Amino acid sequence: MVKHIVMWRLREEAHGNSPEVNARLIKEKLEALSGKIPGLLSIEVGLDFSRTDSSADVVLLSEFTDKVALEAYQRHPEHQALIPFIGGASRERRVVDYEC
Repeated sequence: MVKHIVMWRLREEAHGNSPEVNARLIKEKLEALSGKIPGLLSIEVGLDFSRTDSSADVVLLSEFTDKVALEAYQRHPEHQALIPFIGGASRERRVVDYEC
């Protein structure tokens, strides 16, 4: 199994929305991928409430059957369709992928 974790810090304004609105939209869009991409076993999206200088605004926790499934997810049209919105809303992105 492979775990794919992504954390984003959001811009103060993007797509005409506040960071709070964009965080909720990102959560909805990512969670909508559940059941649509082969090899994606689980997907969870959390929104930060601590609002510290070191915290991210949004975190994605996802599990895949293997590295091949993660690579297929990255190229999948449903995932690719989210990249412009999330990329435009974020100012920083961190990723960790690991096998377990």
